[in-house]
Amino acid sequence: MNDHPDSTTDAPGGFSPVMGREPGVPLIRNVNWGGLRALYIKEVRRFFKVQLQTIWAPAITTLLFLVIFSVALGGSGRTVMGVPFPDFIAPGLIIMGMMQNAFANSSFSLLVGKIQGTIVDYLMPPLSTSELLAALCAGAVTRAILVGLAVWGAMALWPGVHVTPSHPWAILWFGLMGSLFLALLGVLTSIWAEKFDHAAAVTNFVIAPLSLLSGTFYSVDRLAPLFQGISHANPFFYVISGFRYGFLSEADSPILFGALLLLALNAALGVLCYALLRSGWKIKS
Repeated sequence: MNDHPDSTTDAPGGFSPVMGREPGVPLIRNVNWGGLRALYIKEVRRFFKVQLQTIWAPAITTLLFLVIFSVALGGSGRTVMGVPFPDFIAPGLIIMGMMQNAFANSSFSLLVGKIQGTIVDYLMPPLSTSELLAALCAGAVTRAILVGLAVWGAMALWPGVHVTPSHPWAILWFGLMGSLFLALLGVLTSIWAEKFDHAAAVTNFVIAPLSLLSGTFYSVDRLAPLFQGISHANPFFYVISGFRYGFLSEADSPILFGALLLLALNAALGVLCYALLRSGWKIKS
């Protein structure tokens, strides 16, 4: 009945002009760029739909930190590392806001899926483990960048605060590495956590103390030797010190050492997150 020359039944080897591939030949090779892009856009749209809460509210909160600490501790022309106190704390506040929001974004995705029973939306699409991890981290880093730009723009307009970049490469490297570090920690938390209380505990007892005790509001060089050693064991310290160097050309830690340390930590966390996602620990029943 069907003698059309393009018929799928008459095509040699079972070739289907509709599908464009012979049976058994994969349609997706190497990287599923379409799926990766779709999941990334989903993650961005999720936090962008509530941008007042996810972008502008953190920017306002960080700006209030700057105002309060500048008024309380920056009077009488106080300087730290040779620069006015508001200029000293401004870069640290920017990167601290970026890191905290990167963690908040990536620690929410898989966790809410496990709680609401929609984790299958992440597991069933034809995405490899590395593609899933890359999309989750990319969405978190995007949110961190938007928060950082919002905070930087507000501080640039604030009188008496100077946040002109001096070393853009340092700002980009430590901003991206710091945001990725917290994004990977957030993914690790969302894999481990079984309820929102678990993620909140990590935020309150790990992320917040490490952020506040990382030299954002003071120079580590002024601490006692014991506390200097403790501060140098805090990876947040190297992120903030390197990011501050990008604005002030001053740092209280070796810039190259901090850059390489963050790269190594991100590589180790990436491998750990990949292994846990691939094994399905606490994700697949």
